[in-house]
Amino acid sequence: MKKRKLLLLGILTLALVPISCNEDFLETEPLDALSADATWADGATAQAFVFNIYASLGYGGFEEESLASLTDEAMFTHSGRNINFITEGTLSPTSTGNTTIIPQWDELYSAIRKANIALQELPNAPFDDQLLKDRLMGESHFLRAYYYHQLMRYYGGAPLIDTPYGLDDDYSIARSTYAENVEFVLADIEKAITLLKEKDITPGRASTLSAMGLKSRVLLYAASDLRDETAVRAKSSILEQYSNPELIAYTSGDRSSRWNAAKNAAKEILDDVSGYKLNLTEPASAEEATENYISIAMGGGSTVGDAAARSELLFERTHSPLFTAESNWPLGGIHQGINNGPNGYHNWAGNTPIQQLVDDYQMMDGSDFDWNNPEHAAAPYENRDPRLAATILYDGAAWKPRPADVAGIDPFNEIQTGTYEGIDNEGKSIIVPGVDMRDSPIENWNGSRTGYYVRKFIDSDPNLVDNQSSAQVVPWPFIRYTEIVLNYVEASIALGDEGEARNWLNKIRFRAGMPAIESSGTELLEDYINERRVELAYEEHRYHDARRWMIADQTLGRGIKVMKVTAALKAGATPRTPYQYDPTVYDYTYTVVDNNDNETRTWDDKMYFMPISRDEINRNNLLIQNPGY
Repeated sequence: MKKRKLLLLGILTLALVPISCNEDFLETEPLDALSADATWADGATAQAFVFNIYASLGYGGFEEESLASLTDEAMFTHSGRNINFITEGTLSPTSTGNTTIIPQWDELYSAIRKANIALQELPNAPFDDQLLKDRLMGESHFLRAYYYHQLMRYYGGAPLIDTPYGLDDDYSIARSTYAENVEFVLADIEKAITLLKEKDITPGRASTLSAMGLKSRVLLYAASDLRDETAVRAKSSILEQYSNPELIAYTSGDRSSRWNAAKNAAKEILDDVSGYKLNLTEPASAEEATENYISIAMGGGSTVGDAAARSELLFERTHSPLFTAESNWPLGGIHQGINNGPNGYHNWAGNTPIQQLVDDYQMMDGSDFDWNNPEHAAAPYENRDPRLAATILYDGAAWKPRPADVAGIDPFNEIQTGTYEGIDNEGKSIIVPGVDMRDSPIENWNGSRTGYYVRKFIDSDPNLVDNQSSAQVVPWPFIRYTEIVLNYVEASIALGDEGEARNWLNKIRFRAGMPAIESSGTELLEDYINERRVELAYEEHRYHDARRWMIADQTLGRGIKVMKVTAALKAGATPRTPYQYDPTVYDYTYTVVDNNDNETRTWDDKMYFMPISRDEINRNNLLIQNPGY
């Protein structure tokens, strides 16, 4: 009876979802509590239980505070969210910083417990639908694997628990090794692949391809520097001194075998399905390339772009404007625009791009952007990788129609993040702040501190105004096809198969309108790292990539650079009123400056892993803390 009693307690704390709409399965609304027997007696209520395991995924990168702002992609505009504990390296077991962005240890184990309950009850559930039962089992194995993979990449090896604890059970359990965690997750993934094979593909629900994609990621991470004891000891004195390296890395085994496993896992997907427009034999035009990237970001969730780009999504978080889970405005993906858009649109400028990201987009000819090149410095947003314009809003970029109360200031619908010279009624020169600056007359406290705004993942449909009444339905890409291509490229480089690496890397570049890469050796690896950076920008990869490559001190630890734009009237020119970007009237100066506002970044090698909180260690005295804490 103890197991049944425990399960009932779990059900009482669980919100069950309506079963009326497949695409709304993540959206939960409390119903009357059901007994354990009733939950598993019926296929619909059993499915509702499993849907609540999905609910622990949250909104992915569509939370108001983004993982991008813990990296050299972005900074968070609004102070007081404890983000600086992470970016300044001052985390400790008692001061764990922002708890919204990083999945917390206890939250992940809560989700794992729900998966364990489902996996315990489903095999003997009395409802008569074996196909549904297999699907729910497959989804539960996938989700348990996904949550454990989150524990691994943020914390390292975690205690492996495959059954729900009883009320009288001893909760003390030691951390398993990193290698054991990988083995456990891969076993769950293989079960998910088998159980989900030939099941209907439903957006947002796990599929065989979702599980194969997760397998590719787990194996790639397992082969990386941060997961190899020899590399760890060579690259970090803090990690080298850790007395339990087995908790964070492989301490034995053949690393080449791990790279081969990663390569093979990625290739299985590349052989099984095709990606979006990865069959081009030459670079797309700049216009086509921009459209391609916007289409991928929209994921078929907008009237903007090509709906066929949904094929990129191997595992996604779906959205609906009628979600109950997102009714507490303005949270999550349906309000990505207001959370991150320009203040000149009454948006909040949440996670704004920083100059280091902007600078890493190449020129259209494949050369690096260089501020020491006068032509580059004079027009820094011209002739750049088309993904730049599809990812970032910069001064002069075209955007949506302005709200009615701002249209008089900017009837041309262009981003204004600079200052512009004007003439007052007495004929004297004055400096006018752009409507999207922090000195703007429109909600200046919501202006960007970096001179940029994010465009990626914000629906550019002009009929969708990003204010309090709008909601977009763009899906979040937990795993997408091009990530797998990049995983394959990385493993190929590590194994010396440079021809194969260039071949697949250039497929991505052609779709993006960029010329082929012909490099080799160290230069090829650097080209790959940069390509992954710009292709997957704002998709929650940079945080983990910089760590697993162990380059965080050179990248994430850099001080933030921002852009200052000034427009001076040309001799004899008459200012445009209302202002509009116009190089025939104004001389534009672009100055990169250090950010001295909001946060000062540094890097400490302990930040390769998150600390296990003091509360968790007090609850389980067998837990060993991560290095440096």
